[in-house]
Amino acid sequence: MANWQSIDELQDIRADLPRFTRDFHALTQRLGLEIAPLAADHISLRCHQNATAERWRRGFEQCGELLSENIINGRPICLFKLHEPVCVAHWQFDVVELPWPGEKRYPHEGWEHIEIVLPGDPDDLNARALTLLSDEGLSQPGIFVKCSSPKGERERLPNPTLAVTDGSVTVKFHPWTIEQIVASEA
Repeated sequence: MANWQSIDELQDIRADLPRFTRDFHALTQRLGLEIAPLAADHISLRCHQNATAERWRRGFEQCGELLSENIINGRPICLFKLHEPVCVAHWQFDVVELPWPGEKRYPHEGWEHIEIVLPGDPDDLNARALTLLSDEGLSQPGIFVKCSSPKGERERLPNPTLAVTDGSVTVKFHPWTIEQIVASEA
């Protein structure tokens, strides 16, 4: 299998990775988030058009395996386990989340967020995540916090999410790895 960076259908996201890495680093600095000790689970894309999502899917099928395909919040989301990781900071992501476009329009097509796993009680995820972020960072203009509980059709684990964004990139916190969520569907 080929490396994802060599696949024709994925050249736009290969070119987008330095921008994402820079913007993600800037966001974590603004938030006072020390990422070194944290376990990041997967990286996610965003796109505006079904044609883009389908092209990226064709690309990932050439360099990885489809781990899951599910309807979440009314739209398809595919998870691919890559043979060669996507590298951001000290993390190496072998799982990529590819959502089809939904109601929301994102300012940019490309890499959009990283999901960090904070194992523990799902009921206190938000409190645990917020302790990692500085009050000063959270109160800055343009920083938005959203709590949600996205749910796939067959998921059995409660999967709350705390998302923090600057409108360009996002860091999300979950109590489970995406592979634990996929296993719960079986």
